[in-house]
Amino acid sequence: MSDTKPPFSVLVEPLGHTFEAPDSLTVLEAAGFANLRLPRSCRNGTCRTCLCRLVSGAVSYTIEWPGVSREEKAEGFILPCVAIAESDLVIEVPDALEIGVSPR
Repeated sequence: MSDTKPPFSVLVEPLGHTFEAPDSLTVLEAAGFANLRLPRSCRNGTCRTCLCRLVSGAVSYTIEWPGVSREEKAEGFILPCVAIAESDLVIEVPDALEIGVSPR
């Protein structure tokens, strides 16, 4: 019997694209494997390029002090480059793009 948990589902709004996020990948990495490009730069939780709003769900972080203020956390903001899905998620990422799909 495997100890592997099934991946959680992540819905990216307003794009309306859903992908699976296993606990072995950050939300940003899982999006990349699903042919989605989320804004990113440093990938270590400091530059805040990927900052987005968590509409619903829960995440944990791979680092102790991600670059999100207490106020931003209270407003639901997360850094997907260092966030691991702990449940199904809905995130708001206005600049998300499907890789290989021309913008409309």
